Amino acid sequence: MPFTSRMALAGLAAALLAAPGVLAQTAPKEASKAIRSDEGKYFDANDVPTYNIKADGTVDWFTFSGYRRFHAECHVCHGPDGLGSTYAPSLVESMRRLDYAQFMDAVVNGRKNVGSGKESVMPALGENKNVMCYIDDLYVYLRARADDALDRGRPAKREDKPASVNASEQSCMSG
Repeated sequence: MPFTSRMALAGLAAALLAAPGVLAQTAPKEASKAIRSDEGKYFDANDVPTYNIKADGTVDWFTFSGYRRFHAECHVCHGPDGLGSTYAPSLVESMRRLDYAQFMDAVVNGRKNVGSGKESVMPALGENKNVMCYIDDLYVYLRARADDALDRGRPAKREDKPASVNASEQSCMSG
C-alpha cells in the first residue's frame, strides 16, 4: 500500500477515534467505570450517568430501575433486553455507537431512518413522563447491556432505592 494511502487511513482512524461515542466502543467497560456517586447515582470520568455492578451481581438502583422502565416502555419495539426485533433495531448494538447526548436526542426528538427500501421511525418521547422522568435510568441500563456488564433478564440483586428518588419521581411525574 502506498505511503499516502496509509497516511490517509491513519488520518481516518484518528478522526474516528476522536468522534463522539467511539471511546465507549473501543473500551466500553473502562469508559463506563463509575468514579463517583451522588445519592446512589453513579457517574463516569466525563460526569455521564453510568452503572455500578458489584462482583456479586448486585446492580445499582438506577440500572435496576432502567431495566423496569425499558420493559414497560421500550421492549415492545426494541425487543426483550434491548436486543431488537423485526420492528426496531437492537439498542444493545446502537448504544455501542451512541454517546449520552446522541441517546438523549434520539429519545427526546425521535428519529427517522429511510434507506435500503426500509423506513423506520423512532417516535419522539420528550412528552412521555414515564420515559423522561427515568431517562438516565434507561441510559445506564442500556449502557450496561451494551458493555456486556449486565446479562439478559431481571437483575437478581439490587441496591436499595435511595430516599431522594421518591421526591424526585413525585416532582417529575406531577410537573
